[in-house]
Amino acid sequence: MDISSCLRFVTIASAFVPIEFYDYRPADIKLDSLMLGKANLTNLPFEDASILSLSCMHVVEHVGLGRYGDPLDPKGDCLAASELQRVLAYEGRLIFVVPVGAPSLMYNAHRVYSYAQVVSLFPELNVIEFSLITDDGVFIPNADLRIVEEQRYGCGCFVFNKQQR
Repeated sequence: MDISSCLRFVTIASAFVPIEFYDYRPADIKLDSLMLGKANLTNLPFEDASILSLSCMHVVEHVGLGRYGDPLDPKGDCLAASELQRVLAYEGRLIFVVPVGAPSLMYNAHRVYSYAQVVSLFPELNVIEFSLITDDGVFIPNADLRIVEEQRYGCGCFVFNKQQR
């Protein structure tokens, strides 16, 4: 299941694996392995701990800034992250991608997070993998966190899991 990532990505990926894709503004696309639905990331219509495989890539940094017709809410990103954490099943995995570097807010556009800020959004989850695409486009698996701090708008690629209580 994917929540609001790039439509181009999910349409291509659906050629290899069935995908449920939910967005605030659902697209009108018909593909055999792609199910589309409407969802608000700050109030997902799914039961607690019900989704085993979840992705949300380059979405949360926009939530609450009004750019895509959503209401203004300075804590919108925190609410969105809380919802992702809530619906992720135990032993499930979340692929989460946001801009990383020196923390900043570009009003009505996006937020940039430090590594620690991203981890703090998901207090019940564990980081099992972190990779970075630097400002210069270099992909660094298992990146040194000091390199993250040097970025202005790097791409932080996190894989989280939720352990059984």
